[in-house]
Amino acid sequence: MAYVALVTLLILIQYIFFVIQAGKARGKDNVVAPATTGDEMYERKSRVQINTLEQLIITLPAIMICAHYFRPDVAAILGWVFIIGRFVYSYSYTKDPKTRGLGFTIGFLANVILIGCGLYGIIASMI
Repeated sequence: MAYVALVTLLILIQYIFFVIQAGKARGKDNVVAPATTGDEMYERKSRVQINTLEQLIITLPAIMICAHYFRPDVAAILGWVFIIGRFVYSYSYTKDPKTRGLGFTIGFLANVILIGCGLYGIIASMI
């Protein structure tokens, strides 16, 4: 379970990194709060941060359930896949938003597999 905890903390650190990136872009591009629109680069970095937050509501419980009811090693590996997907998403979205699909798909599939493994583990434990 230590690997699952480590990956979970790395996911949170990655999110903090995205928050900082959006904050820096807000300051650099003079997007004064409470405005959420302005310079295109700020909007891209902000969208990466917001989309990551939207994914975390799925990822964090799914990784813990998968680790507890299925296999911690699988949960940790899928957590790493999620992290990689988020970095690919961030890089792609910042360069050209039209290319963000691959990174989104990698993270989304990691979440789907985490949920599937967790569900399988729960059902198997009930039988």
